[in-house]
Amino acid sequence: MSKPVVAIVGRPNVGKSSLFNVIAGSRISIVKDTPGITRDRIYANTSWLDRDFTIIDTGGIEPESSDVILAQMREQAQVAMDTADVIVFIVDVKQGLVDSDSKVADMLRRSRKPVILCVNKVDDFKKYGNDVYEFYNLGIGDPVAVSAANRLGIGELLDAVVKHFPPETDDNEEDERIKVAIVGKPNVGKSSIINKLIGRERVIVSDIAGTTRDAVDTVVKHEGREYTFIDTAGLRRKKNVKEDLEHYMVIRTVAAIERSDVVIVVVDASEGVSEQDAKIAGIAHDAGKGLIIAVNKWDLVEKDSKTSKKFEKDIRNVLSFVPYAQMLFISAETGQRLTKLYEMVDAVAANAAMRIATGVLNEIMTEAVALQQPPSDKGRRLKLFYMTQVQIKPPTFVIFVNDKELMHFSYTRYIENRVREAFGFVGTPLKFIIRERGEK
Repeated sequence: MSKPVVAIVGRPNVGKSSLFNVIAGSRISIVKDTPGITRDRIYANTSWLDRDFTIIDTGGIEPESSDVILAQMREQAQVAMDTADVIVFIVDVKQGLVDSDSKVADMLRRSRKPVILCVNKVDDFKKYGNDVYEFYNLGIGDPVAVSAANRLGIGELLDAVVKHFPPETDDNEEDERIKVAIVGKPNVGKSSIINKLIGRERVIVSDIAGTTRDAVDTVVKHEGREYTFIDTAGLRRKKNVKEDLEHYMVIRTVAAIERSDVVIVVVDASEGVSEQDAKIAGIAHDAGKGLIIAVNKWDLVEKDSKTSKKFEKDIRNVLSFVPYAQMLFISAETGQRLTKLYEMVDAVAANAAMRIATGVLNEIMTEAVALQQPPSDKGRRLKLFYMTQVQIKPPTFVIFVNDKELMHFSYTRYIENRVREAFGFVGTPLKFIIRERGEK
């Protein structure tokens, strides 16, 4: 089951990033007392009351005037409504209720998404307690008083958030379909790929970057099997609004990836792989999803016998952190190799769900240890006792050792390579957890 997505929305300088950091459990976003300073990572996976979820800091506002702030807050709210399961609307008790809060609250109230009203900077309840009641005027439920800076009221806020999560269930017919997220920079041909696969204009296609407004799910049937394709949305650029398009693209990408089993990162062959492509692939890798790199517009590239090998080498260099990713050169315009995407998606999904018996795993581990001696430090040598698989999607293994401090990442990578040599696992990340014997 995919993790619920929680989005934080609010005016500049009300404490969105501070709240995000407290909930995420680490200082991930840059926090300064300057509006619009959020420039760092904006999402994190965390948990509360045994429920895992993804939290997103919408951030991204660069205020020039009150009109611009309101316009961008509306854009934030729209992105949150499009992508989140629960929205946390944060306001500032010290600034009080302002007009833009009311206008954004109107949008959120009309949405069908649950909204938690969070009143921040309540550092002293005796001093600010009565001021909290003013926010009942927004008409979006009971305000929850917190102080992100002092970590007060966070538990009550998260209790309210978790109440709105969909119930956990393993019996879901929809889960039988492979969910495929089509992600990438604006205008690389994501919508065109889906349109070609289904044979009709299901998604609006335009040469203007970011014309896909909302995330769109499309169910496609191929050779008797159904797939759900998730097309990530871009944003239209509006006059007089300084939008951080990449920021909003990342928010939508994170939400789409969380819902998927396999991620197809679409790269523009005429431009080559970019830092932004690497960032998107990194999000998929961090989320533990199967990964395919689809190099689109291959028909526009002048080719000789070595062109594809050179392209693949260049892409692999930039995306060196995902060596397991599958790669396919396609053209949405001509349909070249598009049907091979289905075969690749099937293979990657199967690998992500593969289970290996403990006995077989330990044979591989014993052989690997015999071929390359484990590292030692100050006369103490690492011993590997046994290995077992504890999870799928992604395949996750626990290795029990005598001292996990001796398990250098390079030796973990060596064991991973041996496991991949034996069982393939093409297209899917593998996760290794190192435990000492007796440790849960």
